[in-house]
Amino acid sequence: MAANANVPRAVIYAPLFFVILLWASSNAPVGDAIWLNLPSTGTKCVSEEIQNNVVVLADYVVVSENHGHIPTISVKVTSPYGNNLHHQENVTHGQFAFTTQEAGNYLACFWSDGHHNHGSGEVSVNIDWKTGIAAKDWESVARKEKIEGVELELRKLEGAVEAIHENLLYLKSREAEMRTMSETTNGRVAWFSIMSLGICITVSSLQVWYLKRFFQKKKLI
Repeated sequence: MAANANVPRAVIYAPLFFVILLWASSNAPVGDAIWLNLPSTGTKCVSEEIQNNVVVLADYVVVSENHGHIPTISVKVTSPYGNNLHHQENVTHGQFAFTTQEAGNYLACFWSDGHHNHGSGEVSVNIDWKTGIAAKDWESVARKEKIEGVELELRKLEGAVEAIHENLLYLKSREAEMRTMSETTNGRVAWFSIMSLGICITVSSLQVWYLKRFFQKKKLI
């Protein structure tokens, strides 16, 4: 028992530290691969709620079994306020990258160029969507800072932890906004209920007063 009491704290906390790192790496933002089947007419969109000042990188490519004729598509990406971030027409592949300037839902819409794709039917599109730490070019970072191996992995984990911390702060601010909105709405509903009750009481009193006068004039009471 006495020997265990002298074990350095660093040895005791080391497993906990690595557990936290593993949890951070498993919950870190990663790229999402999305498949869309576009009809000959109509539009399909994908969206993601992203906070401010986040890097977004996405690649898209049309996948066709007929290598002799690859259908073309059009792409449009807009911000939560409707600003145009990317727009391409009659393409088979492409890429868009931007840093978010406002928080909210970012929308990427894809549609088939029907007049160029006669008889093609549905068009399959593969989208590789990355945000935040997943969109960072770690190979360039490693070459620039001359790091590799465990040091590079620790740098990735550090970035993942920072991203998680920023997401938690963003969720906390959103929760505060929603709570304020909910309290404001509840207050307005309470005042509306009181006003409705007051109006009902006033109308009922006027009806009783009018009926009483009517019956008194008719000498029924």
